[in-house]
Amino acid sequence: MTTVPSVQPVVAGDFTGLADDYARYRPDYCPSVLKALLGLLPCPASQVDFVDVGAGTGIWTRMVRDAGVASVTAVEPNDDMRSTAIALDQQQHQPRPIRWLAGSAEQTGLADQCCDWVSMASSFHWADFERATAEFQRILRPGGRFTALWNPRLLEVNPLLVEIEAHLNTLKPNVKRVSSGRSGITEQLTELLWDSPRFEDVVYLEGRHVIAMSPERYLGAWRSVNDLQAQLGPQRFQQFLDFVEQRIAGLPVIEATYLTRAWSARRKG
Repeated sequence: MTTVPSVQPVVAGDFTGLADDYARYRPDYCPSVLKALLGLLPCPASQVDFVDVGAGTGIWTRMVRDAGVASVTAVEPNDDMRSTAIALDQQQHQPRPIRWLAGSAEQTGLADQCCDWVSMASSFHWADFERATAEFQRILRPGGRFTALWNPRLLEVNPLLVEIEAHLNTLKPNVKRVSSGRSGITEQLTELLWDSPRFEDVVYLEGRHVIAMSPERYLGAWRSVNDLQAQLGPQRFQQFLDFVEQRIAGLPVIEATYLTRAWSARRKG
């Protein structure tokens, strides 16, 4: 049976101890959405100074870097996630390194008007909306844009994934998936950004891509999920992993469709 990496309970929002699984197994984002977001920026990609906040282990950060932007700064509050990301960058020997900094959405530590694009990928639901958007307005140059995006699984296209997700309610009824990207803040984010005195020209984009996951990767992606572990606790989460392992036993791959959902808003003033 699969084992949980840590016997200690997981605290909601704290990814300490999950960084290795997060870096190795989490999915990327739809490449077409990235191309569309780049097209909204006030200058060509080669001139864009990019900041990724709540960057985790750098999955989205590296996608943007590889799109050819001028510079990349990643801000991540969790020491474990940030150190794992730095180690990955060192292993890859990229000629255009990412600058990693400790900081948060509410206090990035960056200079005024230092970037053309700031994003939060699968992390804006953890931020304080008012304080974070004030900080992003401060660090963006005139015409610059803030993007919040998520990549939830599109369960309904695969009955096996629907069955696995439904099993959660047998372990704990009414489990809330705060980071799913299809609930919580995303339900009102368009209106929140339009109503904000700091942003305008709000654009919503979405795109799908399919990842054929090995059983190891599929289980690893579950192990990296923070909100679920925090709600179930170590024992019930282990029971869930055991169930998943049994259901996918013998399958060469698990096809998972991911829905990248992105909100892009232009700095006012």
